[in-house]
Amino acid sequence: MLIDYVGVKEINGSLIVIDGVKGVSNEEIVDIRLDNGKVRQGRVVQIEGERIVVQVFEGTRDISLVNTRTRLTGHPMEQALSPEIVGRVLDGAGRPIDGLGDIFPEKKMNINGTPINPVSRIYPRNYINTGISTIDTLMTLIRGQKLPIFSGSGMKHNDLAVQIVRQAKISGATEDNFCVVFAAMGVQKDVAEYFRKSFENSGVLSHVVMLLNLSSDPIIERTLTPRCALTIAEYLAFEHDMHVLVIMTDMTSYAEALREFSSSKGEIPGRKGYPGYLYSDLASLYERAGMIKGSEGSVTQIPILTMPNDDITHPIPDLTGYITEGQITLDRNLQGQGIYPPVSVLPSLSRLMKDGIGEGFTRSDHQALANQLFASYARVIDARSLASVIGEEELSPIDKKYIEFGRLFESRFVNQGFENRDITESLDLGWELLSTLPRAELDRVDDELLDKYYKD
Repeated sequence: MLIDYVGVKEINGSLIVIDGVKGVSNEEIVDIRLDNGKVRQGRVVQIEGERIVVQVFEGTRDISLVNTRTRLTGHPMEQALSPEIVGRVLDGAGRPIDGLGDIFPEKKMNINGTPINPVSRIYPRNYINTGISTIDTLMTLIRGQKLPIFSGSGMKHNDLAVQIVRQAKISGATEDNFCVVFAAMGVQKDVAEYFRKSFENSGVLSHVVMLLNLSSDPIIERTLTPRCALTIAEYLAFEHDMHVLVIMTDMTSYAEALREFSSSKGEIPGRKGYPGYLYSDLASLYERAGMIKGSEGSVTQIPILTMPNDDITHPIPDLTGYITEGQITLDRNLQGQGIYPPVSVLPSLSRLMKDGIGEGFTRSDHQALANQLFASYARVIDARSLASVIGEEELSPIDKKYIEFGRLFESRFVNQGFENRDITESLDLGWELLSTLPRAELDRVDDELLDKYYKD
C-alpha cells in the first residue's frame, strides 16, 4: 500500500523534517511531490521515532510546509546498470546527460555497495601502464590497488588525469575488457567541458564512463557521485569481468560537501570542522577497490585530491594516506620550473609495487633500478642543500656529478610532457641517466645488472 505523507514539519537548508512516518529505513529514497507537480528525490538520513530527516537532492527551494506530498519508495538509492553504460556521460547522480536517452537497465544496484569479504579478496598483482615514466618506474600502479594523487590548488592534476585516462592499459587486457570510470566532483563548467572534449578528441570516450558533478550542482549530489561511479565499476568488473580504472577528482570537493551536509544536520564537528566519521566515510569508498575470487575483473582506484594550502597533514590527505596503499605527490616548485608532470619523487611511493613488477610483469631489473634512482635522487637533494650553504663551486667532484644527474633526471625523466612512454623505454632511460654517475656510486644494484645495463 502506497502512503503519501502530506506537509513538512521543518525545512533547514537541504533537509526537510517529516513527522508521523512509520516503517521507514535509513538511506531509503523518497519521492517528494511539490505544489507545481514536479517530483524531487531525497533520502532518509536520520530517524527519531516517527520523525525522519530527509536530504533533498535538488534542494528545498519551492517546497511548501503545507502541501508537499512525500512517498517512501521502499529501497535505497540505486544505480541503473547495463553493459551499454560504457561510453556514456552521466551527471553526479548517475543520470544520462549526453542526449542519448535513458539507460535501459539490466539491473539496479545499491550505490552504497556491499563490503568485500576479506577472505574472498585476491592479492593485487600485475601493473597498469600509465605511460608516465615516474609513475610506471618508481611508484608503479598495481591492478586492484588504490593509489591517490596529492595535488594542490591550481596545479596540473586535471591534465595528469586526462593523460592517464588516455594512455592507461593493462598487460593482457583489450579494449573489450578494459575501461575507465571517470568521476569529476565540484568542477567548473569549463573544466568539465575540457574533460569531455579531451576524451572525445583522443578517441577514448568509447571506453570511458563519465560522471560530471558541476560546482553549480547541489552539494548533496556531490556526496553521491563517487558511490555511483564505484557501483558502475563493481558491476562491470565483477559481473562482466572487465578491468576498471576509477579516477575520482577532486576528493577535497567531496569532503567539503560532506562537511557542509554534516553541519546542516547539527552534528558535532571534528578536526577542522569535518565530521568525526570522515575516516570511515572515505574508507567506505577506497576499500571498494580490489579483486575477488571467482571473477576475472578488477577495480583500481586513483583518487585525486587538492591539499588545502599544500598541507599534507590536512585531514583529507592525512586520512587518505592511512587508508590507501601509497601516494603520488605533485610538487609546486617543479611545476614552476615548467616540468610536467610535476611528480615529486621522494615523498611518493606505491606500497604494492614490489608485488606487480619484475620478471613476468615488467622486467627483472625494475626493482633494483627503482631503488637506485630513489637513492641517487636523495643524494641530489643533499648536494643541493649543501650547495645552498657553501655554493656549487665549492662542492666535491662527486657532489657536482650528483647535481648534474639531478638536472638530467628532472629535465628528461620527470619532465616528459604528454609523451606516452612504454615501460621498457622508461627503464632504459633510467639506466641511461644512472650511467652519468660513476659505477662505484651505484651501490643498490648488483654487478650482474651493472654489466648488462650500465653504459660506460
